[in-house]
Amino acid sequence: MASNNDSLSGLQKAAVLLIALGPEMSSSVFKHLKEEEIEDLTLEIANTRSVSPQVKEDVINEFYEICLAQQYIAEGGIGYAKELLEKALGADKALDVIGKLTASLQVKPFEFVRKTDASQLLSFIQDEHPQTIALILSYLSANQAALILSALPQESQADVARRIATMDRTSPDVIQEVERVLESKLANLVNQDYTIIGGVDQVVEILNSTDRGTEKHIMEILEIEDPGLADEIRKKMFVFEDVLLLDDRSIQRVLRDVDNSELGLALKGANEEVQNVIFNNLSKRLAEMIKEDMEFMGPVRMKDVEEAQQKIVNIIRKLEDAGEIVISRGGGDEIIV
Repeated sequence: MASNNDSLSGLQKAAVLLIALGPEMSSSVFKHLKEEEIEDLTLEIANTRSVSPQVKEDVINEFYEICLAQQYIAEGGIGYAKELLEKALGADKALDVIGKLTASLQVKPFEFVRKTDASQLLSFIQDEHPQTIALILSYLSANQAALILSALPQESQADVARRIATMDRTSPDVIQEVERVLESKLANLVNQDYTIIGGVDQVVEILNSTDRGTEKHIMEILEIEDPGLADEIRKKMFVFEDVLLLDDRSIQRVLRDVDNSELGLALKGANEEVQNVIFNNLSKRLAEMIKEDMEFMGPVRMKDVEEAQQKIVNIIRKLEDAGEIVISRGGGDEIIV
């Protein structure tokens, strides 16, 4: 292996680092990696015959510096990180570390916004164009975006939600301009690749975190203006595994409307936690009967399982709309009496 740290590839440096950390710590790191990454690293470690003390020290120092930079960025952004690293490492070394970090990581735009109180941010952006608001909300956490979406005027809520759902790729120039208007400190660090944001999954996550009234209002308008999009959003808004969000009383109410054969088929593809919650809300005799039915079913098509689960999800949504059950949501202002 080369003695010059700069000549090593990223994979080689990772292998050296794991060798330096030792088997116990390396195994903990592996738990957070993808299968193909583990395979690549294992092969590289196996092919590494010897590592000089100098190379090992250089790799560990580089890893430490990048970790330090990441910490500073998380605390106060790139500018703050650069300032502290310059004091600790010198100007040239600080630029080198920041360069390596920004080259290997996608620093998300609007980082400063995610640290801003939602009420303050709302007053700052509520008069912006709906497309601008949609862009900003797409970069926020679901809870932050939900608070702001709920507080927007009702006539603009569905419009903003629709724009988030149909947003695909946004030019770096547009993002930089919006950040400039918002007095962003990170405008010069936006990655020059087009950034994929928004989409149906994004708006589903936001709507799942809003209060039920806001969600219902937005969905009603979308069903009129764009029925296809509304249907796609609705299908993803509550999945079968979300039965865990229901209390026992609500689960029992749902089960009264579910055919036992459909329930057995739906549970065939459910995880153990969901199965246990359902069985605990059935009589012992009925639970045993459904378990036996599931055993006798043998292999079933995933398509059939998903259809059975969707039927139960539809029942849950219908009962929630009728006010007969309550889904524990993230809006924070749903009061149960």
